[in-house]
Amino acid sequence: MLLSCTSGLLHVHAQTTSKQIRGIVLDTASVGLRGVNIRLTSSSDTLLTSSDKNGLYQFKNVGGDQIRISYSMLGHQIVTKTLPSSESSSFVVIPNVILTPQNSLIEGVSVVKVIPVVYGEDTIQYNMDAFKFRPHSLLEEALRQLPGIQVSRDGTVYAQGKQVSSVMVDGKKFFGGDVATATKNLPANFVKKIQVINYFGDYATERGIRTEEPEKVINIVLHEDSKQITFGQVTAGVGTRDRYIGSVGVNRFDDGQEFSVIGSINNTNTSLFSFGSPSGVGEREKSLFDANDFVDPTDGLNNIKSLGFNFSDNLAKNTVLSTSYSFANKRNVTTGNSFLRSDYEMNKISNQESYRTMSDDYFHRVTAEFKHRFKNNDILEIKPVFSYNSVYFGNYRERLITNNLVTNDGIYRDTSNQKNPNLDVNMLYARSFKKPGRKLVANMTLNFNSQRRLEDVIDAYATVDSSQAPPRLTKFDQHYYIRQTSGTDGVKASVSFVEPFTSSSFVELFYDYELTDMTAVRRVEDKLKTAEFDQFFYVDSLGVSYDYRFQSSRVGLNYQYIPNKAFRSNIGFAVQPLTLNGYLPREDMYYKYDNVNLVPTAGFKWRINDELDWSVDYVGKNNQPNFLHIIPIRDNSNSQNIVVGNPELKAEFSNRINTTLRKFITKRSQYFETNFAFNKVLNKIVSDKTALGTSTIQQTTFTNSDGYYDLKWYFLFNTPLFNESLQLDLVGNTDFYNNISFINEERNTTKQFIYSQSVQMRYTWSDYFESLFNTSYLLNNARYTWPYNNEITAHSLLMSGATKGYISDYVTLGAEVSQRFNSGYESSFMNNNPTILNAYLEVSFLRNKLGLLRFQGFDLLDQNKNMGTYSEYIGNDLYEARNNRLGRYFMVTFNMRLQKYPKKK
Repeated sequence: MLLSCTSGLLHVHAQTTSKQIRGIVLDTASVGLRGVNIRLTSSSDTLLTSSDKNGLYQFKNVGGDQIRISYSMLGHQIVTKTLPSSESSSFVVIPNVILTPQNSLIEGVSVVKVIPVVYGEDTIQYNMDAFKFRPHSLLEEALRQLPGIQVSRDGTVYAQGKQVSSVMVDGKKFFGGDVATATKNLPANFVKKIQVINYFGDYATERGIRTEEPEKVINIVLHEDSKQITFGQVTAGVGTRDRYIGSVGVNRFDDGQEFSVIGSINNTNTSLFSFGSPSGVGEREKSLFDANDFVDPTDGLNNIKSLGFNFSDNLAKNTVLSTSYSFANKRNVTTGNSFLRSDYEMNKISNQESYRTMSDDYFHRVTAEFKHRFKNNDILEIKPVFSYNSVYFGNYRERLITNNLVTNDGIYRDTSNQKNPNLDVNMLYARSFKKPGRKLVANMTLNFNSQRRLEDVIDAYATVDSSQAPPRLTKFDQHYYIRQTSGTDGVKASVSFVEPFTSSSFVELFYDYELTDMTAVRRVEDKLKTAEFDQFFYVDSLGVSYDYRFQSSRVGLNYQYIPNKAFRSNIGFAVQPLTLNGYLPREDMYYKYDNVNLVPTAGFKWRINDELDWSVDYVGKNNQPNFLHIIPIRDNSNSQNIVVGNPELKAEFSNRINTTLRKFITKRSQYFETNFAFNKVLNKIVSDKTALGTSTIQQTTFTNSDGYYDLKWYFLFNTPLFNESLQLDLVGNTDFYNNISFINEERNTTKQFIYSQSVQMRYTWSDYFESLFNTSYLLNNARYTWPYNNEITAHSLLMSGATKGYISDYVTLGAEVSQRFNSGYESSFMNNNPTILNAYLEVSFLRNKLGLLRFQGFDLLDQNKNMGTYSEYIGNDLYEARNNRLGRYFMVTFNMRLQKYPKKK
């Protein structure tokens, strides 16, 4: 048997004009061929049909451009036809297609070759049949084998060095686009293609103009025989140190209709199904640098429960509805210690803390997505998202704060309850015209957010002041109860009209409007004074009633020139008046800031040949101050770190230039990408810190300043070595930040240089052995200009390896080890060199290996608990901290796979 495979790029959005396409397939004797497989792909559709007994075939309601049709039949050569892009007719008859018998067939010999990776303008497509995966593995495990894709232990997926933000299944969002929920549930053998898309958003896609930086989105294309199936899994496990895990999931796919229900519970810090990240303690910024470190990256000990439902269906021929509900509860307990040093002239303040934090986070989210294409090809999309977050947070700290003359020894306790409902609604309407290329697109986003926070703060310490003789001993005791209600409502609206200028260019006239309203009411009760006077005692100076409004309009023109498929350029210009208003009703004080920004945009993308392209983009953008920056109060609820908002802050304006070069060598399965970006921010919002006298008290406010810029460069290279069984990945990042801050009213510049380099090799030996080796190096260098020239240089080297062997068809043995070397940090606990060792044994059983018994040992050397280390060097601050993490445990887990295919007729 001879198997042949063709590939095309699937895009989510369609062009406005649909077509009906017909044709006939003949043999060399001009006789109609029956049963020819005919596949049509366009920028928005992938359609399949077969020819009838007369060789006749047809496609109806074909959307999009770049239409390509392939004809395949066993024993015949494949024929491909491309519809000219200039074809504007709604009814197209393809000239007769003649299939020629395959002359190179040798009886008894099968040659199968699937192109592994196909590179397009904004899409990289992995054809999964070209890769080898362990039978019955989940998609997450398969993704680790794809060149250019990394998956960290917590399920975060990186593609070409960037974090994947959303996931779709056959063009529809799965559980609101949650990545981990899809990758940890879908079996790898269901998947035909993985498409990594540079997604610029619905509004940009419909307009055809891209001025923003894209997100990385994955579209999972299922095999045809997996589009009608019921599948799922049940997992249960118990271990030492009272570890446990349990989950259940059931999914039903039925030719476009999808229904899923998934639930989980565990205390092993395993995010089986994440549904987004609840904002509890223990979360940290994810980094590609951690992708192949076998530590558990979650701080503290967690108990996690989650439950979710997802449903999507084609309600009618041109109507799609997707909806999901998810719930997550995360309870976290974290203990740790930190060191913070703030350098001032003649006054170096050090703060050493031991702390324990507790959180109980309840998170609900409901999403929906409605999309309808009208008979005249107009498009309407509505996407509401409602979330509700309820968090209890407890924070207890023992701290020792010292400078040259003063020592404070005491405790700080902060407990709070916070409730935060949020509603986002996005609506898009795209108007269709008979004239090709003419477009009218409108987009609106509404946001309604409110927050109610009750906070109880105790601050107590004893002070020894050595500036006096004899030293003076005093005590400080403060107890505040804070009630704060705040709300943020906003609207963003955009209208774009695109008109063809010539056959290869068009002009866009656009208008953008943005309005943000913030309100805050804050009341602070002094509990000690209330007890003393036997009545409520409120601190007027800490209370606030504040209204804030940010308003911006932008009108402009864009010109885009596309002479051919190899080159695209655009240039634009906009005028943006903006206003910031603030009002304090109690003080009858009014703040106002007006400005007019001139916003140019420009860019081009040149596909030099089929395997090399280069792009350059420039864009300007406003960033308004956040609520913490502008609220006009002197907040001394933490007596050692007073914060004062500045309601007269201006909006930032960033200028960003970005260039990317990509090279594909398809015949060698090689890919190279490099990117350089420069960002300069005018009116950058920076901190302004002051040490109060010779005390240990610091006060922080905010101001606008020029002088901030950053430069970022990265590269990645993927290639097989010797053969496809050995894969090499190289990833490098270089970041430079020129940070500005003010210290005691003196300007301070912090120049920070961060460099990381990762080398990874993956080896697969048939169906018996898989291994991975990784080496990563990180350099963090920071230099300060005030109060004196200072430099800190820290190094971190990681070496890791993982191996998996298949002893038989039913037994798998695996091990993982990583060794990290740290040096150059200020605190001794930051310079530890932990070794992480994990091992497991898996035994498959039952029919089709649907049952799996796993024996696992995590962190056999019990060193993961020392891995929660962090460092920051900003302004005149040096901050280093270590949090506890999950240590060694052993666990046995049972997993049962559930699958039901439809009966074949």
